Amino acid sequence: MKDHKKTRLVEVRTKILKENDVVARALRQRFEDEGVYVVSLVSSPGAGKTMFLEQTLMRLRDQYRVAALVGDLATENDAQRLARTEVPIRQICTGTVCHLEAEMVRSALGEWATQELDFLFLENVGNLVCPASYDLGEALRLVLCSVTEGEDKPLKYPTIFNTADIAVITKMDLADVVEFDRAVAHHSVQSVRPGMPVLEVSAKTGTGMDAWIAALSSRRGTPRACGVVKS
Repeated sequence: MKDHKKTRLVEVRTKILKENDVVARALRQRFEDEGVYVVSLVSSPGAGKTMFLEQTLMRLRDQYRVAALVGDLATENDAQRLARTEVPIRQICTGTVCHLEAEMVRSALGEWATQELDFLFLENVGNLVCPASYDLGEALRLVLCSVTEGEDKPLKYPTIFNTADIAVITKMDLADVVEFDRAVAHHSVQSVRPGMPVLEVSAKTGTGMDAWIAALSSRRGTPRACGVVKS
């Protein structure tokens, strides 16, 4: 007997994803037309995503025009923390939704002058499951996992690694303390996504951050003339 409840659930989910893809395509075209390079960050809670983004913004702000949209279920704690970078920051509170969606991004942007930006960062809600299904119109997606989470995150959450462009291993300053096995971690990533670039960083000590910024800058190219972007 056909399970109509399950069939209906699949139909609704398919419709939602199709609608998201339509908005995401429009966003991607908008970003390309405006010349802003959009980077999204995905990780589980506590992987160090916000500190990594904070240090990224700090290192880029003197040469590039940068801004960020920050997603969380509740509170504006991350946005307030990132405000210390003195670049435009906006918060998206998703309520009960465990991921960002393209329409949330479009609504949050509003009349923001994104055409004046070099980089726009999208920090997703801490979750390695749902964000894998939702395109946000980004040019580059990072998936972050910390040394404190173990070496097998890619094997447990292969979908998000298959939808990302770069894997970032964070909190490398704690690697020895937690007996993190780098070789096993890299093998896990390559088992799921052969050829995927892997960066090892510590936002706390700065290890690996220069290499990350250099790689990111090479993708964006020459910055625009200096100026202030209104938040």
